[in-house]
Amino acid sequence: MREETRTPVIAGLVTAAVGFTSSFAVVLAGLAAVGASPAQAASGLLALCVTQGISAILLARRYRIPVTTAWSTPGAALLASTGAVAGGWRAAVGAFLIVGLLIVATAAFRPLADLVRAIPASIAQAMLAGVLVPLCLVPVTATAAEPWLVGPVVLVWLVIMILAPRWAAPAALLTAVALAIAFAEQPLGGALWPSVRWTMPAFSTEALVSIAVPLYLVTMAAQNVPGAAVLTGFGYVPPWRASLIVTGVGTVVGAPAGGHAINLAAISAALSASPEAGRDPSRRWIAATTMGVAYLVIAPFAALLTAVVVAAPADLVAAAAGLALLATLAGSLRTALMGDDRLEPAVITFLVAASGVSLAGVGAAFWALAAGIIVHLALRLRR
Repeated sequence: MREETRTPVIAGLVTAAVGFTSSFAVVLAGLAAVGASPAQAASGLLALCVTQGISAILLARRYRIPVTTAWSTPGAALLASTGAVAGGWRAAVGAFLIVGLLIVATAAFRPLADLVRAIPASIAQAMLAGVLVPLCLVPVTATAAEPWLVGPVVLVWLVIMILAPRWAAPAALLTAVALAIAFAEQPLGGALWPSVRWTMPAFSTEALVSIAVPLYLVTMAAQNVPGAAVLTGFGYVPPWRASLIVTGVGTVVGAPAGGHAINLAAISAALSASPEAGRDPSRRWIAATTMGVAYLVIAPFAALLTAVVVAAPADLVAAAAGLALLATLAGSLRTALMGDDRLEPAVITFLVAASGVSLAGVGAAFWALAAGIIVHLALRLRR
């Protein structure tokens, strides 16, 4: 294989490896929190791998630029903090379906896109930061409770963070998986081979407000917008509308199988778009295509990984997932506290989201957004 092809292929494989191993546990935790059984969560992980893999291949080959896609890791963290809503798993699947339709509608209707852009980035990121705090505290509490079990995971993360920061989160998760297999509290059960579990969607106001709206906003603000910015930063013109249509349709297709949302990759996008993917920018699309193919190869192992996580000691894998989310939390806090306006709206949004309060059956993420926007508008009115 010639170097101009070998380099982007390797970059694509690295992108897939880092993206998958650093966040699959967050996805499983989020799906389980909103009511998925282990088999349904495994189906959701399988659906996400397939839909994002196909989306990346289609976009990269069509536009010949390194458009990479990903599941919404912040969205999965949001699900983990939201918990079950009235209607259970079927209502959650209905909310996923609505998210996909909203993403497609954003591409089709400019007023909806303008409405999303009107929400201050500081408030959207403060909501995400508040959602992430409980998950990022798990490494602390789990280490205190089981230092000899969770401590090695934290130690591996710290050592690799010093030596090769990109691989710190994957190394921590792989360590946790190895420990989970060694100290499993129960034998691996359930189907270990890939299986799609279709769920008939149900729709409820509570699921719309608690899951669909916050998940849509987080996916747009924390994934799609930054993902497009990464491509622009490396000199590419991102196919904005086409990306939203492809990922929105992919979300709709994957929702009945349990996939919560796919979108443009943000953090991992740089791995395929930067010079590390080859000196020739016109050939870096090969990296994105390779990443997509790699996810299709990984997809059949979703059930096995889910079985390992289910059998693991409590909070072991969750601790590694919390470490993987630290960079996202740091970025969200930075954006939330560096806005041009006053800090009070962002701080209030963060506190409400972190509180985990639920009022009238509606989760904290929605109330955090509402509180932040109300304070923001009140302060602007006063000025």
